[in-house]
Amino acid sequence: QVQLVESGGGLVQAGGSLRLSCAASGSIISINAMNWYRQAPGKQRELVARASSGGSTNYAESVKGRFTISRDNAKNTVNLQMNNLKPEDTAVYYCNAQRVITPRSTSDYWGQGTQVTVSS
Repeated sequence: QVQLVESGGGLVQAGGSLRLSCAASGSIISINAMNWYRQAPGKQRELVARASSGGSTNYAESVKGRFTISRDNAKNTVNLQMNNLKPEDTAVYYCNAQRVITPRSTSDYWGQGTQVTVSS
C-alpha cells in the first residue's frame, strides 16, 4: 500500500523556519486526508495539520498562522512549511495518510517521523 517517508527535520532557533516533506511511494490521489502529526516527550501524538483530497485544510490552534500544509497529488508529496518556530514546537513529526474504508472505519498509514528541535 502507501509507504511514507518524512524528511526536513533538524535544529533551528526560535523564530526560524523549517520545511518538512513527506514522500509517498504510491499515489495519494485517492487518500481522503493527508495529515501531519507530532509527538513531544511525555505527550500524546497530536494532529497539527490536515489536507483533504478536496483541498480543504485544517490546523491546530497552536500552529495556525505559522504552519502551512500543502498537498501535491501529482508528485505524491505533502509538505509542512513551519515558520516562526517556537520551543513548544519541538517534537517528532509524523506524516499520516488516511483512507476512509467505511463510514465508521478508516485505514491509516504512518511514516517513521522526523525530529524537529527548536532552541530558545
